[in-house]
Amino acid sequence: MPKKKILNKIIVGIDEVGRGPLAGPVTAAAVTVRQIPNSKFQIPKIKDSKKLSSKKREELYQILTKHPRIEWGMGRVSEKVIDRINIKNAAELAMEKALQNLKSKIKIPKSQIFLIIDGNNIKNLKLKTYNLKLIIKGDEKVFSCAAASIIAKVRRDKIMKRYHQKYPQYGFDKHKGYGTKYHFKMLKKYGPCKIHRKTFRPVKNLKLLK
Repeated sequence: MPKKKILNKIIVGIDEVGRGPLAGPVTAAAVTVRQIPNSKFQIPKIKDSKKLSSKKREELYQILTKHPRIEWGMGRVSEKVIDRINIKNAAELAMEKALQNLKSKIKIPKSQIFLIIDGNNIKNLKLKTYNLKLIIKGDEKVFSCAAASIIAKVRRDKIMKRYHQKYPQYGFDKHKGYGTKYHFKMLKKYGPCKIHRKTFRPVKNLKLLK
């Protein structure tokens, strides 16, 4: 799309986190940078959350979520819904929820929004009604997508740490639900808990063996 057609649009970057884990929700964030006349945008250079240490992500999260020019929204979809509608649809639903959460804060008309979504295809019908552009590895190329990646990741990590208090035997505070050697060991020992994704093959296979 020619640049002149999006100059007056509100650019919103969207990214999701948590497609791969065996347990817990998938989260997404939607981020936009507000334009303030005669104001320079100053913030440290950021990149995809997967390429940052936990400590660095937390530092950037604090900066991003408190920055006066950054507006953001969160979306979360539970493991129960993931099992019901599959992970791709759930991830896109989380994106949709993040966008709606952002819109509730900034109160801008839909016609002014231009979405940049990390990825190469999208099925969500509501998201497809917006002007949008899909960018492969957008979280490495676009500031708002990278910011969304960091916010979604930190928020999901916090959720998994809370789940660790309820299900300490699985070590969710360490692996955040991903399929680590320790996680598989605990799954075999205790079986899946309520927040495990029952339709994911490693969890499903364990259930079938019992």
